[in-house]
Amino acid sequence: MSVISRKNQVTLPVEALRKAGLKPGDDVQVLVVGAGRLELVRIDELVAEFAGALGSAVYPDVYLEELRGEWP
Repeated sequence: MSVISRKNQVTLPVEALRKAGLKPGDDVQVLVVGAGRLELVRIDELVAEFAGALGSAVYPDVYLEELRGEWP
């Protein structure tokens, strides 16, 4: 069991982090799941989930290639 400190800090059990596949140095986002519930999500998983989600309605097929062509 963990306790929230006066600085809003929580020590997470090592075994829980290992089972979740999280390690020191991982960037995580804290999501509110509901009253009294939080979820930690590793940032690279969020990038994988949303990469390319906007599709051709926002970026026409050649738009990004044209932008990359403008780079020095």
